[in-house]
Amino acid sequence: MADKDYYSILGVNKDASADDIKSAYRRLAKKYHPDVYATAPEAEKKQAEEKFKEIQHAYDVLSDPQKKAAYDQYGSEDGPMGGGGSGFNPFGGGFSGNGDFDFVSDIFNMFTGGGRSSSRARKNVDGDDVEVVVNLTFKEACFGVKDREVTYMRVEQCSTCKGTGSTNPNGVKVCTKCRGSGVINVQSRSFLGMMTTQRPCDVCGGRGKTVTDKCKDCGGKGIVRKQRKIKINIPAGVDNNQMMTIRGEGCAPSEPGGSYGNLILVFRVAPHSLFVREGKDISFEYPITIMQAALGARVTIPTLNGTTQIDIPEGTQHGTVLRIKDKGVKDLRKNSYGDMYVHIVIDVPKNLNRKQREAMQQAQDALQKATYDKIEKFNRSMRDL
Repeated sequence: MADKDYYSILGVNKDASADDIKSAYRRLAKKYHPDVYATAPEAEKKQAEEKFKEIQHAYDVLSDPQKKAAYDQYGSEDGPMGGGGSGFNPFGGGFSGNGDFDFVSDIFNMFTGGGRSSSRARKNVDGDDVEVVVNLTFKEACFGVKDREVTYMRVEQCSTCKGTGSTNPNGVKVCTKCRGSGVINVQSRSFLGMMTTQRPCDVCGGRGKTVTDKCKDCGGKGIVRKQRKIKINIPAGVDNNQMMTIRGEGCAPSEPGGSYGNLILVFRVAPHSLFVREGKDISFEYPITIMQAALGARVTIPTLNGTTQIDIPEGTQHGTVLRIKDKGVKDLRKNSYGDMYVHIVIDVPKNLNRKQREAMQQAQDALQKATYDKIEKFNRSMRDL
């Protein structure tokens, strides 16, 4: 990947700080993480996977001071011998397919006077993503929600000037300084000779055009900040902190030709008063009496969608876990369900009246010779002391 522009991949400038690089990486990693595309078509899922790998590799290079220094100087994290490009450039820059210098050539160009300047075309700038927190109840996350309304703020194309920035159709002119490229070449002298680098044009701000008769609503920018409402379907099985991407519902591009960013929904699931979720499985504590534990019983327990009956086996111990298949949460990716686990808690009675105490005493006397596995095991251990 030595011929890739890692800074462009992460959307940062070459002079970006380590924190800026890390922040950009985290934002893009969230956007293209495979979990976000779990329900997307295969082609889109594959494309996102390749993009995620590209972002990861770019960050691995730019976050490592040694690799970054080699990349900045030679165009490859492997040093002067690592360049993958063709052509005469000893730093591995080469030429791109359309005859323009690539990233490394832009920096080093020709070393001494008379060098050619780069004519690389200005890249389209896509709109920013918008991240919105969506609060869900426990059951909404388990069963999904149809037509959930989401309200958020985003940058949109100005409807007054249709994104041109000017109230006059003839008020948009090609920038005379950069001639519409949005960038200018800056030459500087170094130990290598004259070097040519590119910078955003200081007249048009990198847009490649200047605006007269600026639109009053957007101030000549062509974009405005507005509130937007959309309805979405949330699939069954989403979990706390999971994300869902709605493509093209983010901010408008800052330049013509770019694409709208994405809307990234971050789900926050409220805890349930009874159930605890662990992935697809749910669990809860179910209290029973001493008699139910000793004699066994048929009891009614809650589930996500109603109640069901289960049998408590005779001699059930405190802490016993009973498994009920397919009573958990739907799998987000396929039509299957997790399980439900019932943790048995033996509830010992308190504040007994006289008759209750007598009944308990009679029961205890009658059970003196009953089998108590744990007590007998403990007594055997005591004898070994």
